Amino acid sequence: MATLHSLALASPVSHHLQQPRSSLGIVSWFVHRSALSSFSGQSLRMPRLRLVPVRRNCHRPVTMMAKPKIQFIQGTDEQTIPDVRLTKSRDGTNGMAIFRFEQPSVFDSSGEVGDITGFYMIDEEGVLQSVDVNAKFVNGKPAGIEAKYIMRTPREWDRFMRFMERYSNENGLQFIKK
Repeated sequence: MATLHSLALASPVSHHLQQPRSSLGIVSWFVHRSALSSFSGQSLRMPRLRLVPVRRNCHRPVTMMAKPKIQFIQGTDEQTIPDVRLTKSRDGTNGMAIFRFEQPSVFDSSGEVGDITGFYMIDEEGVLQSVDVNAKFVNGKPAGIEAKYIMRTPREWDRFMRFMERYSNENGLQFIKK
């Protein structure tokens, strides 16, 4: 109705638009023929809109489509794309994901931002986290990170797979079964 109304106000017949008439919950707009226009108007019948009162102090969570990301320091996104290996038990009740990062960007910013506090996988559903994070050093310099995420239930496996699907779509990863 807002579109109809704005179109009517922009047309030369807008000064011939009468106020809406209401009867039995139906709103009618009448547009009359104008000498300035070849438009022969018709009445439109639309159901009356119900306005819902706005509640104050109503706190609802806001769902945002967050880009899936991985972090080692909360608030600092990891830019390096990992090599991911998945294992799953024969009965499907548990599994493990091993992430290997070669020369991760967290080493560049960890001195400025802070220490590595864990492994965080963040998407629109929330955060998956692990503290099983190991750094690899070569000649005393950090060279890589290996992080493990353990899934103990089929529900945790499904949630992880939803994250990985979003993350792989965003970063161009593909699944190769061995």
